[in-house]
Amino acid sequence: MPVCLFDIDGTLLSSGGAGQAAMEVALAEVFGVTRPTEGVPVAGRTDRAITTEMLAFHGIAPTPENWSRFQAAYFRQLPVELGCRPGLVLPGAAVIVERLANETGLIVGLLTGNFRRGAELKLEHFGLMRHFCCGGFGDDHHSRDDVARSALASVRAHHPSDDLRDVWVIGDTPADIQCGRAIGATVVAVATGHYSADELAAHDPDHLFDDFSDTELVIELLSGTAEAD
Repeated sequence: MPVCLFDIDGTLLSSGGAGQAAMEVALAEVFGVTRPTEGVPVAGRTDRAITTEMLAFHGIAPTPENWSRFQAAYFRQLPVELGCRPGLVLPGAAVIVERLANETGLIVGLLTGNFRRGAELKLEHFGLMRHFCCGGFGDDHHSRDDVARSALASVRAHHPSDDLRDVWVIGDTPADIQCGRAIGATVVAVATGHYSADELAAHDPDHLFDDFSDTELVIELLSGTAEAD
């Protein structure tokens, strides 16, 4: 059974910076942080890794209590930020995931660095959450490779009797390409995030698109009925 594992930010949608803004508001609300966080990269990383570095930058101990308070504030603020920023579903993404989710004999899941609840809030805001049955998330792992392994385990848990084959990872960063390799997947890279097509090509994805506006080609590729150049 073919499996398609999608990244979220930069692949399916742009939140307009809502996630990072909500994190900054949460830091201010819970810990009284008054200066912006600097030097913490976000593209292709897990929320666990990003938040760990943000807390360290501001000298905040990563205790379970602090994690719980931060996450609660972040999940409260994220819908607010999503509602007031110019986010959008990226070209072709809605059609592709809806069509694939309706395909018989094909599993559509997530492979994202977002916290699980953060992923749900983003996808619900843009009307996409209903298309995904399982996935791997950034709640516990610093390495995206581990998120990929978790995503595959989630697929197997949801479909224990199915013969999984043709696993696809679809994302917009070199980290998506790398984590796809870590689970033996075929990787589709798309240059709708922070990285250009040339930058992604340097990491040798199996397939590379400038965007997903040619929905039929992408659907045929992922469903196993066509080959892309």
